Amino acid sequence: MEDIRELLRAGVTTASWLEHLEAIGPPDFEVALPAADDLPPVLLDLAVPHEEIDRLVAMLPLLNQSPGLWWLLERCAHSLVRTMDTVDRPPWFPALPESLGVLQRYFFVYVFLAALPTVRAFHRARAIPDEVSRRTLADLGRHMAVHRRNHGQGGFDNAFWLMLHFRGEIYELGRLQFERARLGRRTGEAMAAAGLPYGPGDSALSVHIPAFWGPMTPAACDASFARARVFFARHFPEEPYEIAVCHSWLIDEQLAEYLPEESNIIQFQRRFHLAYRPGADEASDASIVRFVFGLTNVTPDVLPRRTTLERAVGDHLRAGRHWHGGAGWLKLAGAERG
Repeated sequence: MEDIRELLRAGVTTASWLEHLEAIGPPDFEVALPAADDLPPVLLDLAVPHEEIDRLVAMLPLLNQSPGLWWLLERCAHSLVRTMDTVDRPPWFPALPESLGVLQRYFFVYVFLAALPTVRAFHRARAIPDEVSRRTLADLGRHMAVHRRNHGQGGFDNAFWLMLHFRGEIYELGRLQFERARLGRRTGEAMAAAGLPYGPGDSALSVHIPAFWGPMTPAACDASFARARVFFARHFPEEPYEIAVCHSWLIDEQLAEYLPEESNIIQFQRRFHLAYRPGADEASDASIVRFVFGLTNVTPDVLPRRTTLERAVGDHLRAGRHWHGGAGWLKLAGAERG
């Protein structure tokens, strides 16, 4: 593992990331991981599935005994938290080389463990309730469960997503998650064209819908939006959030061809004004299949038809059509501008 930098330098996506890690230098804080005996309760607090814990404890010596891996751990932790409390993100964590073996799927768990004290201290400094902090960071365990559902093995493959949580950018407030973000070009231009006093680069809350949380009922979503208005005004008063956006397969208006008007998905979709329609292609099809079925690299003819939603997604694809997702915006209740 001592040639980890050479492995990264040889990769197309990891070479430029390595340059970033080398450029930022060593962290100005101590990077540490919990001892083996202390690690299980920390993992449980992060909702890491029980079946993952023994493996994570067993692999701990690999990092402690390898200068190369420890160098990578320190630089990743530094990259993650050095711009904490801003929405100017560091480069996304990429997929690591498969030659790392099993550790390739688990390495970033240790990075987030190393960053845990820093993000918890940030939450305390912002007076964020411990319940919100704990449930937000527990998304790590949720995505490990999603990975096992999708791939039939442990680990996780979307470390870039958890960077938001461990940088203080995203918070779970009931059924929905809200990310401190800025309007992108197309959404901002759509809002400006609608005559609203917003445009690209303005502050906005990006709405996300976590898995394994039960139905997204209108009442549960109402409660989350109400909590978000109070939460961000109280804990981030210098960042005025008057609008929310959502970029998701749930905003694809083609779903209304199949789902009843009273369905939770359609009622959620109706909250938003459509900003634009992303292009319909195989990547969009694969995305909705992954979210709805937990499957990858499958053909439409094998998709189950157990629920109304499954029948809708599969039948649409079997008819030779594509899904394109959607991007929508809404004005938060109580916003004063416009």
